[in-house]
Amino acid sequence: MSAIRKLRDRFESKPAGTPLKVLAASGQLGYGIPDTAFNEGLSREPDFIGCDMGSVDPGPYYLGAGKMATAEVMTRHDLRTVLNGARKLDVPLIIGTAGTAGAKTHLDQTLQIIREIAQEDDLHFRLASIAADIPKDMVKQALRDDRMKSLGTMADPSDADLDATTNLVGQMGTEAFQRALKMDADVVIAGRACDTAIFTAIPALLNFPLGPAMHMAKIVECCSISCTPGGRDAMLGTLEGDTFVLESMNPERHATPLSVAAHGLYEQADPFSVREPEGAVRLEGIEFDAIDGHRVRARGAQWESASQLSVKLEGASLMGERGVLLAGACDPNFIAAIDDITPALEKTVRELLGDTVREDFSLSFRVYGRDAVSLWPSAPETPPHEVFIMGECIAATAEEARTVLTVCKQYFLHYGFPGRLSTAGNLAFPFTPPEVVTGPAYRFSVYHVMEVDDLESLFPVVIEEL
Repeated sequence: MSAIRKLRDRFESKPAGTPLKVLAASGQLGYGIPDTAFNEGLSREPDFIGCDMGSVDPGPYYLGAGKMATAEVMTRHDLRTVLNGARKLDVPLIIGTAGTAGAKTHLDQTLQIIREIAQEDDLHFRLASIAADIPKDMVKQALRDDRMKSLGTMADPSDADLDATTNLVGQMGTEAFQRALKMDADVVIAGRACDTAIFTAIPALLNFPLGPAMHMAKIVECCSISCTPGGRDAMLGTLEGDTFVLESMNPERHATPLSVAAHGLYEQADPFSVREPEGAVRLEGIEFDAIDGHRVRARGAQWESASQLSVKLEGASLMGERGVLLAGACDPNFIAAIDDITPALEKTVRELLGDTVREDFSLSFRVYGRDAVSLWPSAPETPPHEVFIMGECIAATAEEARTVLTVCKQYFLHYGFPGRLSTAGNLAFPFTPPEVVTGPAYRFSVYHVMEVDDLESLFPVVIEEL
């Protein structure tokens, strides 16, 4: 009998209000799982284990390139840890956003590692995989039907933009995981997914109230980050009817009302509403009570079903090859003149290059120590003592990017500016060569919400026996 079938049968025979224990093993698989806390979590005999494996946070490169952000050896280590832990307890394991970005190539890479671990460790289970790739023609039609809404200031993609998109995914919600579990899957590996869906699907199947379940999921998916001090240690969430209890499996990380409430601001433009494909959890009336110095109880979240189903879309396309020029400067006159120097430098570089490289390259500069991280409303009255400058070139080829930056380096080094005291050099290079070709550069071509009439057809489930 499958792990999920055993769990459902067990809860059907238990009285209403029986607690459901959820172990969040990792905020993102592939960056290491603290063993002591995870093993403590296993000793609490959780009813299932969940973990997120990806995010859009690393930017468009991993989605566009089809690569994982994590090292293969660490990814394999973490997958082995959670897979063996779940099979040891014979409880379901649910993993979302496989391989960092959750496209088919990421899902396939993750499934291959899972299959190899199962063979090496002599594990046998029913595996479900859920793809998240969205057909480009569907998105083109949605644009024509005015069923797409941009997130932020991104313009709607043209047909050409969509054709150039290398990977296009939709963020699945709870519905897809529930279908996989209803097929008696012991292990579910999903493509791009809402973090909350990983931890809400089983409570939903067991008829727990969706509001508290979704609220708990939003917190535990990041493990002990919501504690003080925050960390990556495993987190145990216990659903008890319309309330839940949070406890870090590291005794030195404490869930407090303040730390957990503050985590509600994480990745949320609106701290009172968490939107999902199937609806939203409303958090205006939530309350947090300290059980002791280590645990918190939460209550008050309400679920609001959507009148219109929707899916967040993420797509990335190739821009070219990126190279960067890295340098520091401490001459106060140079720092004061940098906004005049860089555009003049770009003009000089383009004139010098002539037709040796294609002219459609981009060359830009960020000045760290002044405004590279945050755009200040006005320049500081006192210039910084020193700055770090990163020049970035994106060109059609890696060699063209390097060519642009080598010419830029030399003329930047000796560029004349008002008040210059020495002709020897304006910049200090941290290493040689200071120009570094970093590889392909990608941009988000799609970052939208698409209205849909049906979720099931978007996220197909495939079952295999290992």
